[in-house]
Amino acid sequence: MDTRTSSVRQHVADLQAQLHHHQLDAVLVPSSDPHLSEYLPGRWQGRERFSGFTGSVGTLVVLTDRAVVFADSRYWVQAEAELQGTGVALEKIATNDAAAHVAWLARQLPRGATLAVDGSVLALAAAQQLKAALSAQGVQVRTDLDLLDGAWAGRPALPTAAVYEHHPPHAAMPRASKLEQVRRAMALHGATHHFISTVDDIAWLTNLRGADVNYNPVFIAHLLVERLAEHERATLFTSEGKIDAALAQTLAADGVTVAPYAHAAAALGELPPDSTLLVDPRRITLAFRQAVPAHVAVVEAINPSTLAKSRKTDAEAAFVREAMERDGAAMCAFYAWFETALGREAISELTIDERLSAQRRAQPGFVSLSFATIAGFNGNGAMPHYRATPESHAQISTPTGLAAQGLLLIDSGAQYLGGTTDITRVWPIGQTTSAQRRDFTLVLKGMIALSRTRFPRGTLSPMLDAIARAPLWEQRLDYGHGTGHGVGYFLNVHEGPQSISRALAEPHMAMQPGMITSNEPGLYRPGQWGVRIENLLLNVPDQVSEFGEFLAFETLTLCPIDTRCLDRSLLRDDELAWLNAYHAEVLRRLRPHVNGEARAWLETRSAAL
Repeated sequence: MDTRTSSVRQHVADLQAQLHHHQLDAVLVPSSDPHLSEYLPGRWQGRERFSGFTGSVGTLVVLTDRAVVFADSRYWVQAEAELQGTGVALEKIATNDAAAHVAWLARQLPRGATLAVDGSVLALAAAQQLKAALSAQGVQVRTDLDLLDGAWAGRPALPTAAVYEHHPPHAAMPRASKLEQVRRAMALHGATHHFISTVDDIAWLTNLRGADVNYNPVFIAHLLVERLAEHERATLFTSEGKIDAALAQTLAADGVTVAPYAHAAAALGELPPDSTLLVDPRRITLAFRQAVPAHVAVVEAINPSTLAKSRKTDAEAAFVREAMERDGAAMCAFYAWFETALGREAISELTIDERLSAQRRAQPGFVSLSFATIAGFNGNGAMPHYRATPESHAQISTPTGLAAQGLLLIDSGAQYLGGTTDITRVWPIGQTTSAQRRDFTLVLKGMIALSRTRFPRGTLSPMLDAIARAPLWEQRLDYGHGTGHGVGYFLNVHEGPQSISRALAEPHMAMQPGMITSNEPGLYRPGQWGVRIENLLLNVPDQVSEFGEFLAFETLTLCPIDTRCLDRSLLRDDELAWLNAYHAEVLRRLRPHVNGEARAWLETRSAAL
């Protein structure tokens, strides 16, 4: 047993000791924090600590005699490897079955059992579902305990990075205008108060940014927005010392007061009897909902800011286009070096991360990466969320030749003051096989099909998912992840409300002008290779017909797609025309930003077929 697996076993044992101490039968550890974030500060990375599974999504259940991680198909290979030897079992679930653990608990726990879950990190909607399912089986749910505290020696404290302002011109809409927009939406619900916990909503609404979460320029905070006849103010709850006096004064000019992070629940408890509070049940935790007095009327609806920030303004879209040109130039410089060095230098998956990140850092307006770079060679590329580590990574090239031949998948992105990027490309290393070229081309056909789609405004985004899958389905092939996620504006690389996926469609998922969504179909052969091709798309007006207003996609991402991986016999003439037109646009937009070897590489890889 190695050090890693033995430490996980000890951590599980520590958590089970807490179960015995509190006379509990099980504990649920979600991948969540008090803000229901996807990417978590260290303090709330309990699922990873107590299981060893490092994937970004998953749920841990620890019983007195065993531990189980629930993960979907994106993480099965990764989870099996990371859980091996830890004693933690993997429960494989469908990609859209985020509540699979609820049904499992209802089957496993006997009548009279008690399950603990920290209500401060459990979404209200999830809590309602969990309690309904388990109470029907005679299982009690306790939400007043944080068992991690007792089991986690040296648990990280709250992050302390400073908060800073996102200034014009990149902050294209003033803070006061955004607050007014949210208050107009509150008025439609008859709400006098609105409580927001999601950190990207707060960052967008306040035009503030931070560094509390890796890769996402957000900060830990809650926000209470008021809409009263006598005043319109907002209170920002964040840790002391994160906002300096000058910034606090600037916020105060827009009616935003800064208060201690720990006072948020108390502020809800002090709402007056005639208040009506708007909360989003999927974006507020159970603990905060329980802090609201019974005399306060509560309206449950999606956060207005979630809808508003998804629709980028024309000015924001213009800055995103500039960011895409900078990002594309960085990739040209990297790939020019890569192809020259291939077979002449030692290159591993780690080298790719280092060199590509360095090129991005050299670009104007760069702030950080937008997620951990995924560089997966051959079998590693078959894991959609693979991450190379110093302990485990593939060698691609040596000073005397290629380490192996096949496909290299690189999924990467960056945060710029004027936008967030996310791109995936697949490159041939040496000779490719006909099977690899066939897979690549089928994925490309799906990506092209979605890129060219026109659709009525208000179309529910999950309805578009099948368009990208159709070329794969024709060959009885598929992939386990969604086709597209929303992307923020110098914010989280994953945002809603739209999702081009198999998710059950809901009204707030309607496609509207200004939304940016990824287009990333894939195909994965476990242990062999993976293919994923990703561009970001902007919803733009198309035409108005007798059947209504139609939207189209503008492709934002600028980087050649390697045509050496193509099986041209599988492409129709119209698909080839799209690819040539895309490459012509990439060449036109990126040529002014590159020179020398980078420009030569761009011209070669953008050549028309």
